[in-house]
Amino acid sequence: MDALLARLRALYPLSDACLASITELMRREELPARRALLAPGQVANRIYFVESGLARGYYLHEGREANTWFMREGDFLISIVSFLTRTVSQEFMELLEDSVLYSVSYEQLQQLYRDFPEFNYVGRLLTEHYYVLSEQRTQQLRLLRAEQRYEQLVRAFPEVLQRVPLKHLASYLGVTPETISRIRAQAGRR
Repeated sequence: MDALLARLRALYPLSDACLASITELMRREELPARRALLAPGQVANRIYFVESGLARGYYLHEGREANTWFMREGDFLISIVSFLTRTVSQEFMELLEDSVLYSVSYEQLQQLYRDFPEFNYVGRLLTEHYYVLSEQRTQQLRLLRAEQRYEQLVRAFPEVLQRVPLKHLASYLGVTPETISRIRAQAGRR
């Protein structure tokens, strides 16, 4: 819980009453790797904070997994469209490692926004942060070569090669596992 509260306080100075309410509402879960947090057809009802562990988001496209994000310690997990529009998801959310998560429901988050106007500022900053990451990802897929996408990912998430299976990494970068192996070999020769 300390990591979550520190992350929130770093965004905006929250009142003691707001922090107490957050602490009271948060649900702590220790979950195993490969645990599904969301599947298509479900409505995303929780937003998660990753205290420890790693998760991924993906879709099925023509029967194949298309990884869209990886979130690790200090990140928030959410299927944004389903969560905010209260509609069924097309996205999967799955843990890649044993994880410790804190979460609140959609209704609880709305209660925090109503009861503590300062918490709306935190929500806006987090939404902006993850929106920017989403736009950067879209630009990378459209504008950068596979090697450049790989280099940027390794710079932003240095331990990615040890924590994410090669098939998921390749899917995320929009290439085959063989292409990843070739890129890694070339990077090692530099």
